[in-house]
Amino acid sequence: MLSDFKLEKEKDLTFGLNSQQTAQIYKAQSPLDYEVLSDDDELLYNEIIDLKVALDITSEFYDVCAVTIVKAAMPCGVALGRDIEDAYVKAFDCDPISSVNGVVAFSKTVDEKVASQIKKAGFCIVASPDFSSKALDILRGVEGLKIVKINTSLEEYKKLENVEIEVTPFGILVQSQDRKELDKDSFKVVSKRKPTAEEIEDAVFAWKIVKHAKSEAVVIAKDFKTLAISQGNTCRVCAIERALDYACNDSKDAILASDGIIPAIDSIFAAVQGRISLIIQTGNGEKSIISAVDKYNTVMIETGISHLKY
Repeated sequence: MLSDFKLEKEKDLTFGLNSQQTAQIYKAQSPLDYEVLSDDDELLYNEIIDLKVALDITSEFYDVCAVTIVKAAMPCGVALGRDIEDAYVKAFDCDPISSVNGVVAFSKTVDEKVASQIKKAGFCIVASPDFSSKALDILRGVEGLKIVKINTSLEEYKKLENVEIEVTPFGILVQSQDRKELDKDSFKVVSKRKPTAEEIEDAVFAWKIVKHAKSEAVVIAKDFKTLAISQGNTCRVCAIERALDYACNDSKDAILASDGIIPAIDSIFAAVQGRISLIIQTGNGEKSIISAVDKYNTVMIETGISHLKY
């Protein structure tokens, strides 16, 4: 199969996702410039996958203080903050249990204060554009932690990959990257109540994250912090209910983002019970859905964009 591709092997990896699977890494056409600063400088197959997802999300917020935590190629906490420590605390708070043995990525320099908190969290990889000298001293003392310095700017990182490739027995599937952004034509407020400036900002934040979660995906967020990320579901109704269950009382006045069309009015009722203030979804102009959000004075934004990710 590999003979069908013009690939240049970089090296063999220790193993694939499982120890019985062999794995290799081949050179990319536009490779990422990075350094592993820890003594253990070999990135494993699963670590590379997790690191990619973490950087994909963090690069969405390259110009602000952002932190993304990923486990099993799925985000489990994302946040923006007034500084990088604030962003880290908020991201870790979303799901501290799932964060163990995960990958944490930063948009800005990791300093001594943040490094001291990372030391206690149990991550396997920390990635950042830079680390202070004191932060490096702390992190190098953490057993099993790999430190990855990303030299390519996160703004440029977004441009490195143009296509997604899936090898199947039917043939090799190739599609362009999902890079569709919200704009004035795709951001339509269909409810009677109009969103506040703060609600719009949180809605855009949640929408950027649900784009990278595995479908069927739902994100609940508030104050630039994920409160729940429900992903990998086979039913959107269940995805919404699970997100609301996880967020619990924190869902009050929060944003709910769905990566596809919300098909059932019951999901609107569930969101209302959770006191969600705004729903952002793909939408299709379904009148019964819009009437339901208007009845309970909830904001709904329809983007006309789906962000399905398998």
